[in-house]
Amino acid sequence: MKPSGDIAQQQSQLIVTAMVLMLLIVVPVIALTLLFAWRYRQSNKAATYTPEWAHSTRLELVIWGAPLLIIIALGAITWISTHKLDPYRPLDRIDAKRPLVAGVQPFVVEVVALDWKWLFVYPELGIATVNELAAPVDRPIEFKITSSTVMNSFYIPALAGQIYAMPGMQTKLHAVINKAGVYDGFSANYSGDGFSHMRFKFLGLSPADFEQWVQKTKSAGGVLDRSDYLKLEEPSQRVPVRRYAQVDAGLYAAILNRCVDVSKMCMGQMMAIDEAGGSGKGGIAGVAAKPWRETQRSYVTALCTPENAGDFSVRAPRSQP
Repeated sequence: MKPSGDIAQQQSQLIVTAMVLMLLIVVPVIALTLLFAWRYRQSNKAATYTPEWAHSTRLELVIWGAPLLIIIALGAITWISTHKLDPYRPLDRIDAKRPLVAGVQPFVVEVVALDWKWLFVYPELGIATVNELAAPVDRPIEFKITSSTVMNSFYIPALAGQIYAMPGMQTKLHAVINKAGVYDGFSANYSGDGFSHMRFKFLGLSPADFEQWVQKTKSAGGVLDRSDYLKLEEPSQRVPVRRYAQVDAGLYAAILNRCVDVSKMCMGQMMAIDEAGGSGKGGIAGVAAKPWRETQRSYVTALCTPENAGDFSVRAPRSQP
């Protein structure tokens, strides 16, 4: 309830606001329950006795009107906050007193949930880390999040709310850390044997300290290419912090498209083939690219059987697909 990031701070304020609004009903109801139990107890002969009482318009208005107004207020606040705190929405401020300066680009971090560890790729810097995340203070951060196998949940309570990581899909989270420090991060979604130890440290650093951290990571040596990633992807628990000075430029895209193994077709390629009408049993060999009215488009050249898979003749389509 005392976070160090502006998004988490707004979320905590929303929780407090909703709690106060609900207590406006809960507290009077509890107080009146105790009051009525005491006032109309059997031993209190001075209490008004009206066994035939059945209705009071004013009481009905209070009983129904007050909760209705609170529900309307809660609904309005929730609707506004849902859009304002949308994790996909880029930030428009650093904190409550500082709007975001025009032209400031977010610091991009590509997040991959593995079994049972976290991989963080920094495309701007060309480095990567395992089970350690760092970012400069007061700079917007854009997280691009995916998973290698099963669903996980990326969560740094001091920074922002949790968001799921799913294989073959990318989710996003925009946030900012406003106070330097070391914060806990973990998976908030059960994902197997090593789930309990799927934790990492998030380092909120001043610009100078962040630059030192970057240089430290680059000096650590090591290259994270596709073959190394396939080894890293294998299930393991209690993995210590690892740092990579270089990263394969297309690694995250390959992870997202589930084709780090070069023998597998990427999801993007498969979807492009399906969009073009399918390739039949001939696979990717049945797809070609040819200009069509000055627009480069892919199309399926033929449907085939395994026997004639390599026997294609490329023909232009008669009509626009």
